[in-house]
Amino acid sequence: MDDPIRHPLAYARELRGWSQSDLAAQLDRVARRHGLRSGTDKTAVSRWENGRKKPGPDSQVLIAEAFGVPVKELELCGWPDWLPGRDLPMPLGTAHTVHVLRDAQKAAMDRRSFMTYSAAALAGLAAQWATIETDRLTAALSGRTAVDTELIDWLEGTSAKLTALPTEQRQHTIKLADAHLATVTDLIDGGRCTERTGRRLHTLAAALSTTCGWYRFDQGKHYAAGKLWTAALHSSHIAGDRDFGAGVLSDFAYQSNWLGKPDVSVDQLGHAISGTRHPTARSLLFVRRARAYAALGRRTDCYRDLSSAETELSVRATDPAPGWCAWMSPADLAVDSGQCLLDLGRAEEARTKMTEGMALLPKVRDKTRGIFLTYQAKGFLRSNDIEQALAVTTESLDLATRIGAERCVTLVRELAPAFKPYRQVEGVADFIDRLRSR
Repeated sequence: MDDPIRHPLAYARELRGWSQSDLAAQLDRVARRHGLRSGTDKTAVSRWENGRKKPGPDSQVLIAEAFGVPVKELELCGWPDWLPGRDLPMPLGTAHTVHVLRDAQKAAMDRRSFMTYSAAALAGLAAQWATIETDRLTAALSGRTAVDTELIDWLEGTSAKLTALPTEQRQHTIKLADAHLATVTDLIDGGRCTERTGRRLHTLAAALSTTCGWYRFDQGKHYAAGKLWTAALHSSHIAGDRDFGAGVLSDFAYQSNWLGKPDVSVDQLGHAISGTRHPTARSLLFVRRARAYAALGRRTDCYRDLSSAETELSVRATDPAPGWCAWMSPADLAVDSGQCLLDLGRAEEARTKMTEGMALLPKVRDKTRGIFLTYQAKGFLRSNDIEQALAVTTESLDLATRIGAERCVTLVRELAPAFKPYRQVEGVADFIDRLRSR
């Protein structure tokens, strides 16, 4: 996996080819021009980029001058969103869809791995999606060749098979999904089609972009995932599929929570919930927002959303659930509820909920099982049940290694420090050594 660039300051440095020491030297030069001392060294820059410390107002002014950013933007955007080099999502609309799709495909091949869009950019994109009505797709796109509906049938059929494959097999077929997305983009860009076939192409582009984005997310490539999900939001918007758009916003929210920004997740999910009516979809959105509220310690909001998620999931809908959330089940609700309870300090109740959910989870969802196992491990660690925590963590690592789910491996790595005080417990030292050798 490529090392992710996890902070905008690191990304701004990379764009200029500066090391952390180079940036410290630049700040010192700027300070000396004003007869001051910056007091910044490589260690200080590292702390800023790791989020352990925020530069003070005086240091931010020096950083802004070093990067050529007007000082007025510091108050306008706030740290770190004023830093240069941050991508801004294109506005929704037919004029930008092909550009966004092409851009997403280039990002998927880029070895850089920046974390995601800024909170301000995501908020603007979500608000735009929630308020703008879909433009009417033109009856024919510029091009000499009419799009063959049989070709679309074939692309839809094979794409559906690719996205329905078990997680273990998808690691071997991602190049096929990428190729399908490139073909669909070419047809949107240069084909001539009716409004109906045009909508089918955009719907297909949205589904493929989402699938390809989740693969990158699982590999820790958050920059590429965000680009692909942006393309999915654009395409579903043009296709007029509001439910699918809500699902994409939910994916962004999941990513934000994963990257330690639950406040951004709450904002995204508020827009998503307002844009979908299917009870299964709403149940998933409520439980994801409950997870974000739990991370923020907002108990009342968390419990309210968990109750709403349970109520929605119990509704018997007349229409089938949208494909992006059709997998949502009582197993997911139980385990995620357990994780919420764990975050809120209710470890024993959390263990009961997670055990209940794991028993209901079908085997084909191995990636989800691997993630849920790490949730269980956290509960066992908090209860000082080290042997059981080691057993489920090892199972998660074995599973993640087999299916190529780097995101699960990352979760396991994050648990390693909690095991270190228990090296005397049989198997713990071997487990830590195994992680170190990966």
